[in-house]
Amino acid sequence: MDKDQNVQHFLELIRKSRRGKFKIYIGMSAGVGKTFRMLQEAQTLLRNGVDIKIGFIETHNRKETQALIEGLPILPRRHLFYKGKSLDEMDVQAILNLHPEVVVVDELAHTNIEGSKNEKRWQDVMEILDAGINVISAINIQHIESLNKDVKQITGVDVAERVPDNVLKQADEMVNIDLTADELITRLKEGKIYTADKIEIAMKNFFQPEKILQLRELALKEVASQVERKIETELPRGAHLRPEHFMACISSNYEIATKVIRKTARLASYYHSKWFMLYVQTSKEDGDKIGLAAQRHLINNFKLATELGAEVIRVKQNNIAKAIMETAEQKSITTICIGKPHLSLFNVILNTAVFNQLLTKLSSSNIDVVILS
Repeated sequence: MDKDQNVQHFLELIRKSRRGKFKIYIGMSAGVGKTFRMLQEAQTLLRNGVDIKIGFIETHNRKETQALIEGLPILPRRHLFYKGKSLDEMDVQAILNLHPEVVVVDELAHTNIEGSKNEKRWQDVMEILDAGINVISAINIQHIESLNKDVKQITGVDVAERVPDNVLKQADEMVNIDLTADELITRLKEGKIYTADKIEIAMKNFFQPEKILQLRELALKEVASQVERKIETELPRGAHLRPEHFMACISSNYEIATKVIRKTARLASYYHSKWFMLYVQTSKEDGDKIGLAAQRHLINNFKLATELGAEVIRVKQNNIAKAIMETAEQKSITTICIGKPHLSLFNVILNTAVFNQLLTKLSSSNIDVVILS
């Protein structure tokens, strides 16, 4: 490591030590009690002399939750006018100016009103953490970026407000607020989640036992993965096995590529590993040889992969199998992820003369190939 790298490494250690601690309460759905638990913790911290402020809280007029606000120092919200309406937003600058020891920020996935400094609330939280302020926040499992397609398959809803996985990876502590499906539905019927006029609709749509169970499983897996990641990072150096490195291989087919990216991101997250996204651009896809829509979709997938923590690699090569093999060697890849056998990328590989060479090379290098559904 040269002198400049040493300095940079030391600066990163300083910044990390100065950064605020980040705690996230996660749940399978609205109404499990995330906000309630955050406020309980805030009351406990206040009693113990901690300088804690409520940056933004949303009680949804639930009586039990509303009662817990009593006595807590709540920071005034910013009042903004948008499309003729007066709306409230969290005052990030006020938090930075006051610099409390801990701040509670609800609804991590919230999209800020147009004209705000940051587009998303999670970006506000990153800014607050960087200022050395500890943050307690909350999120529902359906707002995690890489789970978007899984959630849509379970619920039929395409959730628009999403948080990149790398934001959750920065959490120092993640707590799952868990209820059984029966308990959650009982809370709904008792009017503890929605008002009476919305209960019947909720039970016909989202609040069905089979959907709740699947979302609950996702939430439990996410927290288990976070715990494993924490153990992994705290093990002494040299105690780790060979690190897993995943590589998603995509084509210009938008939907297929998006699925491969998301699933590879989940695999990498589960194994707490580094991952890459490889796009091999053949001469058939040079410049204006693919349509503007395909180019735009390709750029969107590059952006998605980056947001999910990948290092994006773009290689110009007509022999796709060769390009995959060479990149896998360069990046010490342990697992290559591609789409189903009937997909165009796989067919291109299958029809190349070096496919057998690729398999032989991968086998001798102990590299796995995962064909994603």
